[in-house]
Amino acid sequence: MKASELFVNCLENEGVEYIFGIPGEENLEIMDALLDSDIEFITTRHEQGAAFMADVYGRLTGRSGVCMSTLGPGATNLVTGVADANMDNAPLVAIAGQAATTRMHKESHQVVDLVSMFKPITKYSTQILEPEIIPEVVRKAFKLAEAEKPGATFIDFPENICEMDINETPLPVSVNRATFADRSLIKEAAIMVQEAENPLILVGNGAVRSCASDDIITFVERHKIPVVNTFMAKGVIPFYNDMAMGTAGLQKGDYENGGFEKADLIICVGFDMVEYHPHLWNPNRSHTIIHIDSKKAEVDSSYIPNLELIGNIGANLRSLGEAIEKPITKSNIDFTLRQSMINEMNRCSKSDAWPMLPQKIIWDLRTAMNSEDIAISDVGAHKMWMARMFRCDQPNTCIISNGFAGMGIAVPGGVAAKLAFPEKAVVAVTGDAGFMMNSQEIETALRNNTPFVILIWNDSQYGLIEWKQQRRYGRPAYIDFKNPDFVAYAKSFGAEGIRINAAKELLPALKTALKTPTVTVIDCPVDYSENDRLTELLGNVLSEIED
Repeated sequence: MKASELFVNCLENEGVEYIFGIPGEENLEIMDALLDSDIEFITTRHEQGAAFMADVYGRLTGRSGVCMSTLGPGATNLVTGVADANMDNAPLVAIAGQAATTRMHKESHQVVDLVSMFKPITKYSTQILEPEIIPEVVRKAFKLAEAEKPGATFIDFPENICEMDINETPLPVSVNRATFADRSLIKEAAIMVQEAENPLILVGNGAVRSCASDDIITFVERHKIPVVNTFMAKGVIPFYNDMAMGTAGLQKGDYENGGFEKADLIICVGFDMVEYHPHLWNPNRSHTIIHIDSKKAEVDSSYIPNLELIGNIGANLRSLGEAIEKPITKSNIDFTLRQSMINEMNRCSKSDAWPMLPQKIIWDLRTAMNSEDIAISDVGAHKMWMARMFRCDQPNTCIISNGFAGMGIAVPGGVAAKLAFPEKAVVAVTGDAGFMMNSQEIETALRNNTPFVILIWNDSQYGLIEWKQQRRYGRPAYIDFKNPDFVAYAKSFGAEGIRINAAKELLPALKTALKTPTVTVIDCPVDYSENDRLTELLGNVLSEIED
């Protein structure tokens, strides 16, 4: 067979369902081989959209999302989505066609060193220079992408190698198995928990990836230790659980209001430092820390665990819960975070203010959606409100990019979510700026019969930046723009378009859209002057990048 056919066989062997991308001259051989494969190629309208689709698919399923481009500008367009997956710990395999090896040693049309370019934003970046190594390269790319902590890998495939004949077969797929912590360490950790006056659990995205939600719930039902989650761990413990204290990582005030100030022991479960840097919740380096994760802790002066339970997160948490001799019932921590959120949402649940308050938009969105439905949040001011106020009862039902935090993820992410879980309703929650970055993928959604709702928070500016400019300098700078008619824009694709003209219209519009078997774009004006209320309630807003 041709090397390109072997390559596709290897992808089939890895269980690949979809490849997101754009065909090009340098991947012609692969595209032709895919015609005889069960793998479905999803032709996108931009390579960034393809990478974001693979990113969200990987995060939701735990299996590698796959995106593909041609060489040069096609590959460079993949970069943002690949970097997002890598920093958000979503398994992704990116593939790019490349020029023939006979012209890569010299100045040549569209040729750039893609392996070097992708190396800083992936776990593994390589080029196929001989057809015999294809089974090893593909197996390694998927194994590393899905191994904890998951991330992105990259394969560069020159066109002349694709055309060569080869007689090889795919390698067996091995399973990444997690180990168990030593029993003596679990016993030591149990003593630390028993002796703590005010223990607190901080849950991160690693707990979602390892499917440890049930084990966390069981643990806190027996041991009444309060739980704070990061943005990307929303829903790992249902918000209706009395021990669920809300989402931290939004504001500097979370140190006090999230309970960290009074806690004497922090049990970090699947905590990814990229989301909520320890110097924000352990500023004096005074906390005792137990690190429960699949990987040893990152080295950081504000995060030096006293004890680490490394391996299967759920199994080690179960063992810890059983090793604690008497149920933990004490907590003298006042959790302003949870109660403030509840009070604020109740205050605004019947608001008829216009433009709509962020709290009211989220109230109506949560009311319209079932608990198992999926919301994909883009990046912007609305992300801060979604992280804080959108209640989740199941993990992976509110997807927020909070590692790389790339704008433009919501619309392509909605396509991927619907492909991964066609039985669930999907809502892409986006600002007007983020929407326009990848709105072309509405056509991809319609062509591939993936109906979902796009809810645009419309303020005609870069609202999050304006928020921070006003607080830091007292004046905005270069954040305004004009939008198209979003309703007409949606209809030009063949999608449904709805403009909200009064607060009372949003909830019925959402309910109708969620039942409509096509893409529906909802244009909803928002009043971001409420941003200041959020900061006044719970402290100062964090910068996107902390010092």
